[in-house]
Amino acid sequence: MHAARLRCGHAQAKPRTFPTPQSDDNLTLMDAREAPASAKDWLPLLNRYRGANGARSVQEIAVTIVPFVLLWIATWICLEVSVLLSLAIAVPAAGFLVRLFMIQHDCGHGALFARRSANDWIGRSISVLTLTPYDAWRRSHSVHHATSGNLDQRGIGDITTLTVSEYLARPRLARLGYRLYRNPLVMFGLGPAYIFLLRNRVPMDGTMLRWRSWLSPMTTNLSIALLAAGMIWLIGLKPFLLVHVPIVLIAASIGVWLFYVQHQFEDTSWAKADSWTVHGAALHGSSYFELPPALDWLTASIGVHHVHHMCSRIPFYRLPNVLRDHPELKNVGRLSLLQSLSCARLALWDETRRRLISFRQLADMRRAGELPA
Repeated sequence: MHAARLRCGHAQAKPRTFPTPQSDDNLTLMDAREAPASAKDWLPLLNRYRGANGARSVQEIAVTIVPFVLLWIATWICLEVSVLLSLAIAVPAAGFLVRLFMIQHDCGHGALFARRSANDWIGRSISVLTLTPYDAWRRSHSVHHATSGNLDQRGIGDITTLTVSEYLARPRLARLGYRLYRNPLVMFGLGPAYIFLLRNRVPMDGTMLRWRSWLSPMTTNLSIALLAAGMIWLIGLKPFLLVHVPIVLIAASIGVWLFYVQHQFEDTSWAKADSWTVHGAALHGSSYFELPPALDWLTASIGVHHVHHMCSRIPFYRLPNVLRDHPELKNVGRLSLLQSLSCARLALWDETRRRLISFRQLADMRRAGELPA
């Protein structure tokens, strides 16, 4: 239903005043006075940043996978010296694993290479390391892009979010379950471990009765098992677990946190289907998570998420170019690293105030008589 909407710039009138990027390093700056007036009007402009640079994409993969492998080996070697030292090295190794996931993510959008088959096979190969079945995740993630911010189409590829009225209408036990789900220890600790170690091992779209739904997770599981068996044969079971499990768990928590703050911030946008638009939700329902340069590189600029949602076919290495050329986009949904920490307390969509609120804010509203006690 929304497939056509996911390809930015299709069937749009050719713009007259927008600059035409010629290369990654030769993009001219647009006059701020010519900034598009609406989210949809950005599409012809952003469409110009599409187009995979195969050599650049291969380079980005190489400068990610090689350090990851070297850090993995260093983590293993340091086990002989100190477990704490090994864990310390596991942190940057997890950072590079996160970057591999972001590269897999771009492959899923068909953004990294010109040929669909190249995107798919690179994505499938990386999925063995990220523990995320590529084809199943790609389908689920496309639904996320097509429905993000739509209150009538929640449940696939997103973080469960209730409205205030929905939460208050639930039985006490169901409210407790939702509060536990939203607890930061669960959301960013137990939850990521469950998703990447267990949930990703079975179909992700709920269609467990269709054999095709099992194909992607089962082939990924088999590949993971073969790789793990080879590593265990080389270094032993205990060293493998002490090295790989911490790296995966750290990377999983980082990945979930990134996904969380990209949509779960106070001034995000949610709407009923009759007033929701995919373009408006992309621009105003996704954040610009401004990270320090090193972290922005490690996360493959996924923090420029509002631009990514408006045009998912832009390769990640061109997202900074968009902000450089159109700095007005830096002020939309902007979150600093410090500001993002306050997002962890947000849990409910207040349809009246049109913002996310915390459980404490809900309690204050009820005490003030603004809501039923």
